[in-house]
Formats: sequence, C-alpha cells, structure tokens
Amino acid sequence: MKQNRKSFIEKISLAIVAMTGLTSFKSKPDMKNPTNAFIHHVFFWLKNPESKTDRDKLVAGLLKLSAVKTIHSFHIGKPADTNREVIERGYSISWLLHFENADDQASYQTDPIHLKFVEDCSHLWNKVIVYDSVNV
Repeated sequence: MKQNRKSFIEKISLAIVAMTGLTSFKSKPDMKNPTNAFIHHVFFWLKNPESKTDRDKLVAGLLKLSAVKTIHSFHIGKPADTNREVIERGYSISWLLHFENADDQASYQTDPIHLKFVEDCSHLWNKVIVYDSVNV
C-alpha cells in the first residue's frame, strides 16, 4: 500500500512540475526550436545608483527596447533581497532576454531600436556585464 501511495505522489509531483513549467525555459510550448535557445543576461551598474530618476530612465529605455521583434521574452529586475556569499548584489538593474536562437540574438544587436537604446541610455551606466548562454 505504501509503495502505491509513494508512486502516486511522485507521479502527481511530476505532473505539477510539467504543468507549471518549472523545468526550464525550453518547456515553453510556443518555442519553435528549443534546442537552439539563446539567453542574454545584461547587468547594469548605474553611475548614480541611488538615483531613482536614473533607474526609472533605464527601465523606461529597456521597456522601449523590448519592442525588438526577435526577443522571445524578457525580464527587467533589480537585486533581490538575498544575502549569501555567492550572490552579486552590486548591480542596479538586470535585463534578461530569451531568444529562440543565436541568429535572433545577433539581429537584436544591430536592430535600430537597440542602437537607439544605447545612444539614449548609455550615459546612465558606468559598467555593464553580459552573460550569454545556450543549451547544453
């Protein structure tokens, strides 16, 4: 009896994970080719990190930038209120982008909307770090 209950709980747990999409980005059903997914994560350090006005200008610029057609999904964030030795919290804003493939990301780099964003907002930051990753 316990084995049947344990098996049932395991199956239900797997079903919940599958239904909620907790496994990874590639579980998103509308992706055309998940094996080529490209993640582009940008971290911005503002020149005036205490300035809400500068932060709001950067966020507004990123929202305009989200109109680039090759962006599959995006997330704009700030450091979470977590403190562990391995956590980097010195940045002001993060910009996480998901592209369907490397070609879409390359197109994004030269898109006029992206070039305009850099022109309009680069005066706000003094450091940018980018982490790009692809599926293993």
